[in-house]
Amino acid sequence: MKKNKKIKVDGKEITIIVDNEKEYISLTDMLKAKDGDFFISDWLRNRNTVEYLGIWESVYNSNFNYGEFAIIRSQAGLNSYKLSVKEWVEKTNAIGLKATAGRYGGTYAHPDIAFEFGMWISPQFKIYLIKEFQRLKDEENNRLKLDWNLQRTLAKVNYHIHTDAIKENLIPKEITRQQAGLVYANEADLLNVALFGTTAKQWRESNPDLKGNMRDDATIEQLVVLSNLESINALLIQQGLSQSNRVIELNKVAIAQMKSLMKSGVLKNLKKN
Repeated sequence: MKKNKKIKVDGKEITIIVDNEKEYISLTDMLKAKDGDFFISDWLRNRNTVEYLGIWESVYNSNFNYGEFAIIRSQAGLNSYKLSVKEWVEKTNAIGLKATAGRYGGTYAHPDIAFEFGMWISPQFKIYLIKEFQRLKDEENNRLKLDWNLQRTLAKVNYHIHTDAIKENLIPKEITRQQAGLVYANEADLLNVALFGTTAKQWRESNPDLKGNMRDDATIEQLVVLSNLESINALLIQQGLSQSNRVIELNKVAIAQMKSLMKSGVLKNLKKN
């Protein structure tokens, strides 16, 4: 249990605590605004109060002890009838009221019940209590919205920083003369070098812990470009270009297409789906 907030109602400071993520308003603090001698037990012995508490518990408390409640209700209003908050809670397993000890000791109630108790202080006090409690909730909601918007903005900024860094790594490097001069065992490796800058064997040697091959680890943009390169390579073969010339041309196409795809973000919606 911890102190959460304090609100001021009709000149009186009212404590609100949180227990198991539920808020409770101090009836003990509220009682200070009542003129004359008045005790919470006086309010609790009233038959209308007991009826209200029973209905509230029946709605929000699946463990409410209806048998004990029926006994209490039958005695409520009698001159000899006395009941403390602690007894009410222990007998009925009630969750709407609680008696606490320690630094923030006193009697506390769920806001619904606290508002009802406020009517016993005065109609004016009840209205001001509801108004101040709502103001507190509005402030908290506005603060949460502000925090959420800030987190959302930061997430967007970080996303762009992250994706921009990824983009730089995804854009193929211009192949070297040495790479262009090599004789590749198959056309698949030719395409791999043009797009990824490495052969399948070199990739496996550099990534021994990864399963599959480099194409399994490729992004959707890389797979799209790879498909295009396969078609273009077939045309270049028909035109009679040597392997070294083809790998240079395919590398140029890969660089241009990857830059275009990364810039346009045309595949973003496809990724989400």
